[in-house]
Amino acid sequence: MNIARVDLNLLVYLDVLLRECNVTRAAEELGISQPAMSNSLRRLRDLFDDPLLVRTSDGMTPTDRALELQPLVRNVLAAAEIAVLPKTLFDAAASDRIFRIMASDYTEVTLLPQLLTRLRKEAPNIRLDIMTPSDVSFHDVERGKVDLVINRFDTLPQSFHQVHLWDDSFSCVMSANNNVIKNWSLDSYLSHKHVWVSKTGMGVGVGMSSDDVQRLGWVDEALGKLDAKREITVFTRHYQAALLLGEQDDLIVTIPTIAARTMANNPKVVILDPPFEIPRMRLKMVWSPLLQRDPGHKWLRQMIKDVSAEIAR
Repeated sequence: MNIARVDLNLLVYLDVLLRECNVTRAAEELGISQPAMSNSLRRLRDLFDDPLLVRTSDGMTPTDRALELQPLVRNVLAAAEIAVLPKTLFDAAASDRIFRIMASDYTEVTLLPQLLTRLRKEAPNIRLDIMTPSDVSFHDVERGKVDLVINRFDTLPQSFHQVHLWDDSFSCVMSANNNVIKNWSLDSYLSHKHVWVSKTGMGVGVGMSSDDVQRLGWVDEALGKLDAKREITVFTRHYQAALLLGEQDDLIVTIPTIAARTMANNPKVVILDPPFEIPRMRLKMVWSPLLQRDPGHKWLRQMIKDVSAEIAR
């Protein structure tokens, strides 16, 4: 096959089609009509001599050939994106660029205040659009629609770039009037009511249950290894709300230490080490390969790494 005779725009269409597995949604993303998208699919089938997408009871399903092509096409398009990026330096002080960052609530409490302080000094016109985990999908990140994702992850797509920002231990926040302070032990910890707070990964969250230990996370898994279980009274995805609930006389909030230390100057609460071992959590920054060489993106990533190093120290 003579590559000069191939319409390389078809690779863009194929990339979107294999991601969406839906002709209508692919057409909407590319800003073309559905008939035009259907015509492109016919041309792609002729080009690769394969149906690529076949209709099944689950909708349009990629063929084995399509699944084989998907990472190859993505790499070709990523290389093309890099090739056409401008080589000009990024002037942060003069830039008014908007960066879209998906940040967990934990990240908002710990990292963003110091990052914003630094930005106001060095790049006062740059703006941040902060999104929550439920606002964003991995597809959004892959397509470069979101600049950065800062969160904790169990798994990530292999194509994503990532960097470790810091590890964090856990601390317990409780009212200075809570009588548990007088006899701080695992037994007294378990005898009180607790606030659960967490939101890992991405996508719309669902309701929680105190019986679902696998989804409750580090604290409850650590207790499970001791054949122990705490009584959770409140489930929340908001660290700031959890910290404020720590002022209640009968509640204990077990939370990552860097977040807990934001309450260090609050005379209403006391911060103690947990009376049992909890594995440390790891915060990561993740981004699309499409943005790897973008000068402004590289500048922001470095600033976040610098601020994170200061926080970790």
